[in-house]
Amino acid sequence: MFFTLIKAVHIIACLLMILVVLLQTGRGAGLSVFGGGGDSLITTPTGSSFMRNFTAGLAGLFAFTSIFLTLLSSRAGMSSVTSRVPQQAPASAPQAPAPSQQPAAPAGPSSQQNPVNK
Repeated sequence: MFFTLIKAVHIIACLLMILVVLLQTGRGAGLSVFGGGGDSLITTPTGSSFMRNFTAGLAGLFAFTSIFLTLLSSRAGMSSVTSRVPQQAPASAPQAPAPSQQPAAPAGPSSQQNPVNK
């Protein structure tokens, strides 16, 4: 229940932060592509203080919920991909491979397989 609430707050903070950032005017909103107006970048205010403070608050909330969700997910018994792999029992001593049950092939060619002798 608590994890779901934090996740919902996180998603709402993400969506609001996207919306607020897109609503703000850019720092160089009046600049042309190839120059002009660059000296006014430092002294020009970039919007209302409410929008800047609200964006900063949403960014802080996003960071807090991200860290908190990470901590909760590691303690909530959620498993990772590696925890689903079955564990193999450790071998006490390496064993020699079993000998082959098939007889070895003859070293030389047989007369039945050689077409030159026919």
